[in-house]
Amino acid sequence: MASPSLTFPSLQLQFPTHTKSSKPSKRKLIVRPIFASVSEKPSVPVSQSQVTPPGPIRKIPGDYGLPFIGPIKDRLDYFYNQGREEFFRSRVKKHQSTVFRSNMPPGPFISSNSKVIVLLDGKSFPVLFDVSKVEKKDVFTGTFMPSTEFTGGFRVLSYLDPSEPDHTKLKRLLFFLLQSSRDRVIPEFHSCFSELFETLESELAAKGKASFADPNDQASFNFLARALYGTKPADTKLGTDGPGLITKWVVFQLSPILTLGLPKFIEEPLIHTFPLPAFLAKSSYQKLYDFFYDASTHVLDEGEKMGISREEACHNLLFATCFNSFGGMKIIFPTILKWVGRGGVKLHTQLAQEIRSVVKSNGGKVTMASMEQMPLMKSTVYEAFRIEPPVSLQYGKAKQDLVIESHDSVFKVKEGEMLFGYQPFATKDPKIFERSEEFVPDRFVGEGEKLLKHVLWSNGPETENPTLGNKQCAGKDFVVLAARLFVVELFLRYDSFDIEVSSSVLGSAVNLTSLKRASF
Repeated sequence: MASPSLTFPSLQLQFPTHTKSSKPSKRKLIVRPIFASVSEKPSVPVSQSQVTPPGPIRKIPGDYGLPFIGPIKDRLDYFYNQGREEFFRSRVKKHQSTVFRSNMPPGPFISSNSKVIVLLDGKSFPVLFDVSKVEKKDVFTGTFMPSTEFTGGFRVLSYLDPSEPDHTKLKRLLFFLLQSSRDRVIPEFHSCFSELFETLESELAAKGKASFADPNDQASFNFLARALYGTKPADTKLGTDGPGLITKWVVFQLSPILTLGLPKFIEEPLIHTFPLPAFLAKSSYQKLYDFFYDASTHVLDEGEKMGISREEACHNLLFATCFNSFGGMKIIFPTILKWVGRGGVKLHTQLAQEIRSVVKSNGGKVTMASMEQMPLMKSTVYEAFRIEPPVSLQYGKAKQDLVIESHDSVFKVKEGEMLFGYQPFATKDPKIFERSEEFVPDRFVGEGEKLLKHVLWSNGPETENPTLGNKQCAGKDFVVLAARLFVVELFLRYDSFDIEVSSSVLGSAVNLTSLKRASF
């Protein structure tokens, strides 16, 4: 295949060079391009609190139990006695409501207040994106916030509410990073993931199966470093250590809300009762920081022009690249491989035929424009984000008294109460999606595109765009682009493949058991 190139017709990562306009973009998107607008004011979705209640307000069911005991009981149910899915499902059944009160981990002694109002349907969930109604300050990881010692003493962008002045500057810096790297994205993805496939083929030939996890981690980190910063990690002191260092650093931060598969009597006191100290991950983080400081000179220069110190800018670039982007790819690529693998030979053949015919008609090049001509591929990617979103948990604190609707009830929320949504329930809402528990690759083809407003993985609907005034992921469209490229590269190289799937701490663990090279 010819080296892929990047062209920008209707499908673009758009970042206007001017930033003085105070008006949000009014451009109406008819199709789903990869697009990110930079506007000074948020595009605020209509929340359920703005809708006139169709009936009497129902008291929110559920309770928090006795102090200290209630949060611990819910934590044990969430992690061990029931597991996350059954934890929510059983309470929906008990309360006959998709909105109810509960505690969310970690609880004592890490979280001072574990009380939340749970939103589990696609109608109530979107209020979590309405930053005029909910505050997003320090709720990125839920009812607790990891020590800022993990991020050089700074509250990085993910923990800032749009009302905070630094939010605008830091998000604008990320938009600049994406804009400045646009020409490297497709060629570097092709290069890095060709290496991944070669590694998998060699392991498969030697062992009869190949684990996707470690090669994917390495390829994803290499791609991010080379595409965003123009630097090959292997040519620096970091070498191939990046993915391992990131994983340690992330697990130390998220351990209070993870289960590592250890026995309950070990995990509970070890990671759920007290936070792991940041100094244990300090050396790992410093190696990452040194790499990003050296690699991101031109971005740090731009940050200084915006009034951001080089140190703060670097900590934010590291977090956005390693925690947000790398973390997303670590989850979504195995997810895509799992669901597409389960789709079988028929789906594989349809994808291969579509992708190869479009690339051939575009001179053998993979471009953003050509990928817009692949409706099944695009829909398959969106369906993976819908059925198993890489970000499962969303939080927001009510800025004022609110009225929230589910499909069949209306509830009143008081100012200061914490709202929590478990996204896989919202994006598999049977009142919105037919066959909601099934992976339907062509769900978003044609008229199905109207359902994209209910795909919510990026802290906002798929039909809306990241702006300076909202909390939608700055790299939302970059991650979707990478996911599309993954499917395209996979089926340019292979006709079909077979897999084995098991669970892991973050997402799915996938082993490849066969790879059939392209035959047409």
